Amino acid sequence: MKGQSMKVVQHLEELRKAIIITLGIFLLFFLLAFIYVQDIYHLLVKDLPFKLALLGPSDILMVYLMIASVVALAATMPIAAHQVWRYISPGLTAKERKVTLAYVPALFILFIVGISFGYFILFPLVMSFLMSLSDDMFTTFFTTEKYFRFLLNMTLPFGFLFELPVVIMFLTSLGIINPYLLTKIRKYAYFVLIITSVIITPPDFISDILVIIPLLLLYESSITLSKFVYNRQQKAKDKLVV
Repeated sequence: MKGQSMKVVQHLEELRKAIIITLGIFLLFFLLAFIYVQDIYHLLVKDLPFKLALLGPSDILMVYLMIASVVALAATMPIAAHQVWRYISPGLTAKERKVTLAYVPALFILFIVGISFGYFILFPLVMSFLMSLSDDMFTTFFTTEKYFRFLLNMTLPFGFLFELPVVIMFLTSLGIINPYLLTKIRKYAYFVLIITSVIITPPDFISDILVIIPLLLLYESSITLSKFVYNRQQKAKDKLVV
């Protein structure tokens, strides 16, 4: 009983250490991003065909905080993933540790790909569509805070959603899930993804469709990648039996 208590304390201590390291790295990147936040801001708004307005002195500070937070989050992602790997690695075999470590850079890359998809592809399409609804009937007037909140809603969620295939492969390699389970719960997963797309997009049908389609493709690609990992594991087990 005492030994089990010691193990629990050690696990909690390791978890606390991982959280502190991750938060420390996040704060460091946040400070660095905040130093250069004006340069990042000008880079993001340089091609806008309209000027952004401020309704209050605190608006620009909120925007700077949002930009610095997103930059810090993206930079911290591989560190956070590595800390998670370090926390669970003692319970893995040497081969499993080697395999799962390879997922760390993939998480960061897909996070950046997801944000890039939202920023360079989805955001311009949705923005253009919404602007076309005015049909020169209204004067374009965007506040800085609302514009960047809209931008973040169209980009940041995709940074996390695009990591779905890697997370699925990781959980499959650990034996927690398999492609047959993913296929069985497909309709429930579709429902969750559709609800997610409705929540993170503006209230119009076109935006929902533009988000739903890539999310469903991500899930289907996750099943395919899960099958690849699962079949490779089964072949390795069969060789050991022989």
